[in-house]
Amino acid sequence: MPADEEGATIMVKLDDLLHERRMTLTELAERVGLTLANLSILKTGKAKAIRFSTLAAICRELECQPGDLLEFTPN
Repeated sequence: MPADEEGATIMVKLDDLLHERRMTLTELAERVGLTLANLSILKTGKAKAIRFSTLAAICRELECQPGDLLEFTPN
């Protein structure tokens, strides 16, 4: 759950989407062409940024919108 300078948090809900679609992180990594390690960093909320191309590939494979994957929580 990375926080920005104002203390707000962007939560990554990848675990929930994978569970709903009965897909493993390994399967998603193979489908989008990312390493399991990089996808794991995103899943655990430790990522500082995400490329639009990566976000688009994840959304394509999970058949979701970016807002389904990311949640902004102001403090």
